[in-house]
Amino acid sequence: MKFKTLAVMGLMGFVTAVASAQMQSGTKMVGGAEMFPAKNIIENAVNSKDHTTLVAAVKAAGLVETLSGAGPFTVFAPTNEAFGKLPKGTVDTLLKPENKAKLAGVLTYHVVAGKWDSAAVAKMIKDAGGKAEIKTVAGGKLWAWMKGQDLILTDEKGGMATVTIADVNQSNGVIHVIDTVLMPK
Repeated sequence: MKFKTLAVMGLMGFVTAVASAQMQSGTKMVGGAEMFPAKNIIENAVNSKDHTTLVAAVKAAGLVETLSGAGPFTVFAPTNEAFGKLPKGTVDTLLKPENKAKLAGVLTYHVVAGKWDSAAVAKMIKDAGGKAEIKTVAGGKLWAWMKGQDLILTDEKGGMATVTIADVNQSNGVIHVIDTVLMPK
C-alpha cells in the first residue's frame, strides 16, 4: 500500500513538474505533442496527431511554404474530427489535384493576417458590441463571439466552430484549435 501511495505521489509530482515546465517555456500540448513557441506553424502542426488531415490538406494545397513564412498569422486549426464532420467524400474530393485552388481557398479561410491571441480577440468582440467581424486571408469573413466562456466562430454559411485550445503560440503567429471546419461562401 505504501509503495502504491509513493508511486502515485511520484507520478503526480512528475505531471506537475511537466505542466510547470510547459507553462514556463510557453508550450502547450496539442494532439499529444508539445507545441514550441520557437517553431513555426508547420513545424509544430506536423507533430499533432489531431491535425494529420489539416497537414495533408496544407501540403496538397501548396501552402507549406506560406505558413512556414514570417507571418504573423492567426490560424484557426480544425482537428481531424472536425474534418470528419464534413459530408462523406468532401475531404477526398478537396485533396484531388484538380481541386487545389478550392482547397487553398477553404484553408486560407481559416487564416487571419496578424497575431490575434484570445485576449486580442476578446477585446475585438467587446469593442464591437458582442460580435466581431474578422477578415480572412482568403478575403472572406468570420464572426467571433462568446457563448459563456467559449469563443465561437461563425462562417459565411452559418456554420459554427468552437475554439477548444486557444493561444498555441508559434514563432510566426498563433494557432487556435477548432472543432469544426469553417466554410466560405
